[in-house]
Amino acid sequence: EVQLVESGGGLVQAGGSLRLSCAASGFTFDDYAIGWFRQAPGKEREGVSCISSSDGSTYYADSEKGRFTISSDNSKNTVYLQMNSLKPEDTAVYYCAAVSDPFVGYYCSGYGLRVPSLWDYWGQGTQVTVSS
Repeated sequence: EVQLVESGGGLVQAGGSLRLSCAASGFTFDDYAIGWFRQAPGKEREGVSCISSSDGSTYYADSEKGRFTISSDNSKNTVYLQMNSLKPEDTAVYYCAAVSDPFVGYYCSGYGLRVPSLWDYWGQGTQVTVSS
């Protein structure tokens, strides 16, 4: 059974930092792309960043470049999202998602981040709240 479990969310002041974790199980981690998405109340789910577990290549949405860093520890089947310089507009439920990615760079791309329906497996989400 495929499972993705997010953790690390919480309440932080603007300018602060959080590190989210996504622990994966039930599939061959190295064959998948892992993405982070977020959804704020009343808004559509949007892609934040992704990583191809096979080669470590990454992609970021424009608004997160320079503030967020995605990384993976393949020995632990875990992907991290380090979020710095947080803003109130970063407040959302953050989800990790996974999709088999035999053609590295297809799903972990600007296209993949714009189309959440491409991703097969989803975690339950973790709330991030940034106060002003």
